[in-house]
Amino acid sequence: MARELVTGNHAAGHTLALAGEANSAARGCCAGAYPITPQTEIIEYLRRFDFTKGRVVPVESEHSAMGVCIGASLAGARSFTASSSNGIAYMVENIFAAGFYRLPIVMIAVNRTLGPPWNIWVDQGDSLMVRDAPWLQFYCDSHQDLVDTILLSFRVAEDSRIMLPTIVAMDGFVTSHTQMVVDLPEQEQVSAFLPVCNVGHRLQHERPTTIGGLTWPRETEHHRIEIQKSMERVPEVLTEAIDTFEKIFGRRPAGVLAATQTEDADTVIIACNTIARTLGNVVKARRKNNERIGMVRAKMFRPFPRAELISAIGSAKRVGVLDRNHSPGSGGIFWQEIAATLRQCPDVLLQNYLVGLGGGDVTPEIIDSIIDDLNGRTESVEPIWKEIAA
Repeated sequence: MARELVTGNHAAGHTLALAGEANSAARGCCAGAYPITPQTEIIEYLRRFDFTKGRVVPVESEHSAMGVCIGASLAGARSFTASSSNGIAYMVENIFAAGFYRLPIVMIAVNRTLGPPWNIWVDQGDSLMVRDAPWLQFYCDSHQDLVDTILLSFRVAEDSRIMLPTIVAMDGFVTSHTQMVVDLPEQEQVSAFLPVCNVGHRLQHERPTTIGGLTWPRETEHHRIEIQKSMERVPEVLTEAIDTFEKIFGRRPAGVLAATQTEDADTVIIACNTIARTLGNVVKARRKNNERIGMVRAKMFRPFPRAELISAIGSAKRVGVLDRNHSPGSGGIFWQEIAATLRQCPDVLLQNYLVGLGGGDVTPEIIDSIIDDLNGRTESVEPIWKEIAA
């Protein structure tokens, strides 16, 4: 394993390439490629990689990039791509198609604000826009978390009990273009961790099949139920994958979420991606002042880990949710899911805070002010906008 100082985009491209190469003994790999800031470097890395059995196909749009992935996966290849912002919006039709076809495609979503007006900085509205598509979704707080989650995503998505595509999200520029020291996997490790990709319903000449034909209401209902059952199996399959990962790589990545000092906490703050790293430092500092505060780093958004979240919150009476996203007319999207989860916990005061939208810095000072606000509350109100400090 090589320990290197790399950007998040480099780490993602390296890991995708090795995952693709690990399938060379089977039906190879394929990536649909279309550039968009801030994910372009991932595609550039893949274009330079010398695959033994694989292709990176440059196309004219993001819609076609996902179309290439669909075709390759239906042929039985390990398939992957990357996109951001309006690129994800442009491929929405094929994102839903890939999920409904039950294809284990992995896509890196480098979160960027949707436009217009145009903004190249981080906001999770792009990946969360497709939250109702039949895709798994994971959110990464660091370069190392990104590498590990990509590998876990292939293992889980391609498991015969799941067979669903996966989004792995990271913060645009904050993660994609900054450098951190990362344990980059080697080909032998990745090949040992990832079984060959077996898409059981792939197209075959000797077994002609129609894909995506017309169905009646009853068949559609059964189809959606099967997807739901696969989603419900994800936590178990993910835990198995993490166990195997630990044996091969010598470290244990976070699962569906990561709770820190919540056992005795009166107040718990929930955040994801790089905001969670800043939150972690704030929690440590306030713990030194004997404040009973804890945090939960949200990692898996789909399927949403309701039981695990309730367990992680424990006996806390106040819960704050930091959302770097916004559903107009409603509020933060993670908050909505958490509010639905805590419907059976009427004694918990739940408050939503909208922070860092459009790429604004979420500083320790902002998080401190949120905690102070939450600790002083006796009732929750509509989602609170925390503007960037002047």
